[in-house]
Amino acid sequence: MSKLDNPLSIYKVLPKSNCKLCGAPTCLAFAAAIIKGDKRINECPHLEKEALEELNGQIVRQMTPEEQLKQILVPLKEEILNVDFSAAVERLGAKLSGDKLTVKCLGKDFTVDSKGNFISDCHINVWVIVPLLNYIIHSAGKDLSGKWVTFKELSSDTVWISFFEKRFEEPLKQLIDSYPDLIEDLILIFNGKPVENSYSSDISLVLYPLPKVPLLICYKKPVEDLKSQLNIFFDMTADENLKIDSIYRLCVGLLVMFQKIASRHT
Repeated sequence: MSKLDNPLSIYKVLPKSNCKLCGAPTCLAFAAAIIKGDKRINECPHLEKEALEELNGQIVRQMTPEEQLKQILVPLKEEILNVDFSAAVERLGAKLSGDKLTVKCLGKDFTVDSKGNFISDCHINVWVIVPLLNYIIHSAGKDLSGKWVTFKELSSDTVWISFFEKRFEEPLKQLIDSYPDLIEDLILIFNGKPVENSYSSDISLVLYPLPKVPLLICYKKPVEDLKSQLNIFFDMTADENLKIDSIYRLCVGLLVMFQKIASRHT
């Protein structure tokens, strides 16, 4: 039995009438929604019951990004068994809490045991935990250089650059545009440190998602016909202290936190 694991393969078995009775604008959009898990094939009113039963057994739904990260957690929790916490303290800018390791994330304590289980007063989401485990396991412990660079300067991988721009920079800019007080919240809640205005910005703020992976947010407010501008910078040692994919995931985790904070203003 062949698998239906992409929108096009599902589209081929649909009537292609674009009737919209399923709630999607086109049959192709319906097929894409099925793969994502947002729709079920039986929502198409034109397919016979026997065909639906067979097709249901063939459809392979894509995992959500969160589900993918939960899979990534499994080998990381095995790798952390080999980390000597006492020897890692200086490398990570962390501290020992008994037999556990405590790392500051945005000014909040995240304590991990030798099995990769975390305790924190702060909301724990998988977008933050995966990069945090990667930081503990793989960070080179490079001291900060004090030189700020863009994500593009850290990575030449166009895929990660595109993800970073579309899923972090752009939505963060929209968020700050909509909630100007968000910057003040970040300072208060996450121990953000205002710095002298950099890169022609109105607001420059340094956050420490991890002790040796700081983030510089530079925001220029909109003026008359000029749109706002947002620039994100990292210390040039960032990719040695955290892998590029984890830098991206960490930033998305931060965005999730920021969105929760902004929602309190609505």
